[in-house]
Amino acid sequence: MAAQFGRRLRKGAATTAVAAVAVAALSASQAPGVNDHGRQTSADATPSPDASASDGSATGNSPYYTDLPPLNSPSPSPSTGPGPTTGTSEAGIPATVLDAYKKAEAALRDAKPGCNLPWQLLAAIGRVESGQARGGRVDAEGTTISPILGPQLDGNGFALIKDTDNGAYDGNSTYDQAVGPMQFIPSTWAWAGRDANGDGKKDPNNIYDAALAAGHYLCRNNWDLSDQNDLDRAILSYNNSREYLNLVMRWLEYYRKGTHEIPDGTGTLPDNRSDDGAGASPSPSTPSTPGTPAAGGPKPKPTPKPQKPGGGGTTPPKPPTTPPDPPSTPPSTSPTPTDTVHHLEDAGTAKLTAMAGDAFTKRISTRAETKAGQAVSKVRIRFTIIGDTDTTFTGGESVATVATNSSGVAVAPALQAGEKTGDVTVRATVVGRIVAGLDYTATVTERAADALARTGDAALTCTPGGEFANQVEVKATYKGAVADGVAATATLIKSADDPTANDKGPYFKDADGKAVRTLTGLKTDAKGLLKLPKLYADDTTGTFLLRIDTEGGATLTVELTVAAAETTSPSPSPSPSA
Repeated sequence: MAAQFGRRLRKGAATTAVAAVAVAALSASQAPGVNDHGRQTSADATPSPDASASDGSATGNSPYYTDLPPLNSPSPSPSTGPGPTTGTSEAGIPATVLDAYKKAEAALRDAKPGCNLPWQLLAAIGRVESGQARGGRVDAEGTTISPILGPQLDGNGFALIKDTDNGAYDGNSTYDQAVGPMQFIPSTWAWAGRDANGDGKKDPNNIYDAALAAGHYLCRNNWDLSDQNDLDRAILSYNNSREYLNLVMRWLEYYRKGTHEIPDGTGTLPDNRSDDGAGASPSPSTPSTPGTPAAGGPKPKPTPKPQKPGGGGTTPPKPPTTPPDPPSTPPSTSPTPTDTVHHLEDAGTAKLTAMAGDAFTKRISTRAETKAGQAVSKVRIRFTIIGDTDTTFTGGESVATVATNSSGVAVAPALQAGEKTGDVTVRATVVGRIVAGLDYTATVTERAADALARTGDAALTCTPGGEFANQVEVKATYKGAVADGVAATATLIKSADDPTANDKGPYFKDADGKAVRTLTGLKTDAKGLLKLPKLYADDTTGTFLLRIDTEGGATLTVELTVAAAETTSPSPSPSPSA
């Protein structure tokens, strides 16, 4: 859950002032970059000042818990009771929740080793977003006992995100709400969701699914989280707030110094939230409804009781000495940029073609327009790769969200072709508004070579019934570069004018040792090299041709010679003397 600072709902001025002083003092004492001795270390480095926030966020910038870690280093302490407690933060993480974080780290270590995701980062975000799934109130499968929902994002003190899932995840068909222990909004979960526990479902309320999804979300864009700049960017992309970044960094460093496992359901619940609300989560039977404060959001102030008629024995209130404040200005009903989008248009995307394994050189460009054809800026466009394909955007993701620029154009990240060939569909849609999507076709072709050459020049000769001493090896290139993974066929042909397979002369052997004169399913290696199996000769002598063809049209013909071994004539005997 992330904050919309400056639009928070406020408590009384006196309470706010006192809280501000207390938090400022505590924040100063625990600012990242300062350890117990006042020395700055690389592990405690402050967030880089040039870190930029993503246009969107995983949580829709919903509220979050603002409790700071304790001043003392974490140390194991026994649970104080059978259920969640409130009050001072502590280092214990509920067993199932901790297991989910560590399994997500292990999965990302295999899937994206260059990301260097630490499980402590997931723990820090889980602490700030949901108090570690509300103190570990999860069942044996890791699913929360009751839903954890943020307030509805209706623009009233929060971001405005209209419903994108028809209430499937959050039970709200008018506005979106952040869902689950990692607080994904439905539109983000739709592409970032993962099935980590293998039950066939991507459930944002399941800590295993949610933690793995959060890991992949933080590891997109080729970010290396061991680099402070990338770490800052990843956290800001999860929740677009500098205060949020600083808070997550404090919890990250706290957990890095040590933590311990505690029983599920016994974790500490945070006290404070960025929207000054109580932080309660709605139950399945009491979903938030439009027009009312969502459970988990700010508590409404009680209406003052009216004075009894005639004073009722109480002292009547004194008339105000200053005029009352004028009523607050009602929220603006002006349409947002997203509301004005009528349709999407292609913005000059060139033909999208790439060989398997290569990056596409052209990128998709989409323009958001009003009904009158005017460009609309600051609108989020989601690009989704559809269908059974291993083609992705750079960074390995199948979905990317990009904001339109001042010309109303959003340019998708570059596509990276996978090994599956054929047409790939990329669909552009508007986030937060239902308008017709725009489909693009990207074509992945077979890996190809346009040139073949032998790597050696030794003569290929053999005696009848013998074995060729040298094997044929060739190198494939495409436009001068190594052509790896290119399919090839080798055939012992009848003649230059007849490329059908010969029925006599040199041959290869199959697994059973039988003669074969055509080899298929060959591929060049990572260096573009292809080394053919050994060749053998039958009793037929003469010159024969071996033809090698590759995908892309490259062809090479090699001569093979089968000849009887030369015999040396004996020297003539000297004639007898006369």
